[in-house]
Amino acid sequence: MPRKRKLLAQLSALQSNSSFPQIDALENLNATPGADLSPKSSKYFVIEKKNSSQLQAEFFNQPCVSLAKSFLGQILVRKLPDGRELWGRIVETEAYLGGEDEASHSKGGKQTQRNAAMFMKPGTLYVYQIYGIYFCVNVSSQGEGAAVLLRSLEPLQGLDAMRELRSTSRKASIKQLKDWQLCNGPSKLCQAFGIDKAFDQRDLTQDAAIWMMPGQNLPGEQDVVATTRIGIGNRGEWAQKPLRFYLRGNKFVSVVDKKLEREMAAKGLLDNS
Repeated sequence: MPRKRKLLAQLSALQSNSSFPQIDALENLNATPGADLSPKSSKYFVIEKKNSSQLQAEFFNQPCVSLAKSFLGQILVRKLPDGRELWGRIVETEAYLGGEDEASHSKGGKQTQRNAAMFMKPGTLYVYQIYGIYFCVNVSSQGEGAAVLLRSLEPLQGLDAMRELRSTSRKASIKQLKDWQLCNGPSKLCQAFGIDKAFDQRDLTQDAAIWMMPGQNLPGEQDVVATTRIGIGNRGEWAQKPLRFYLRGNKFVSVVDKKLEREMAAKGLLDNS
C-alpha cells in the first residue's frame, strides 16, 4: 500500500506541472512589478497564445485580392534577436495585382532586382524603401508580380519592445505614442516590428525570425470594408479601385473611409448591432 500511495503522489505531481508553459509565463509576467503588461492589451492575446500552429504555403497560394482579405484577423509574429516575440493582428491590407495594375511596382509585368520578390512563390516577403528611410512590407500571392501590402496591425504582445524600435526613428518622446499609434500604417508597423530591407525575399513559411499564425474569431464579410488604396497618386482608374481592405470599427486601422461606411450602412450592407 505505501508503494501505491507513493506512485499516486508522483502521478498527481506530474499532472499539476503539466499546465501550458505559455500561460504560466504570462501569469509570472503579470505578477512581476514593473513588467511589460502589454500582452493583456487585447482580448485576442490569451486565445492566440494557445494556438501554436503556423500558416503554411497553401494559405498564401491564393489570388491577390482573396489573400488580402484572408490576411485580416491573422497574426504576424516577429522574433527579435534577443528572443522577445512581437505579435500583431492584421487589420488592414492592400492588394497590388501586378501586370495591368498601374499602381503596382510590377506593372506591365516588368521584373527588376528591386521587385524580384513579387515574382517569387506565394508567401515571400517583398520589402521596399520609401523616402530613403522608411520601409513597407508586402507578401507575394498567386499571380505574376502580385503581392499584398500589410498596412496596419493591432499590437498584441511586446508593446514595450515596439516602442523601443519606434523610438529610433522619432524625434519626439516615444512614450507619447498610444497603443493604437504603434502600427497604424505600413512604415510604422515595419519600424515597430524591426522589419527592414534585410527581410526582402524571405519565406514566411520557413523563416525563424518572422512568420504568421492563424487568428481566432476571424471576421466575416460584413466586418470588412473594401475601399480605395492610399497614397498611390495619379494612376487613373486604378486609383479608384476598391483594393484596400480593413476591419470596420477597429481603432488600429490607419485611414477609415467614413463616407463609404455610411453609404454601406444605409444600404444595409453593414451590421451595426
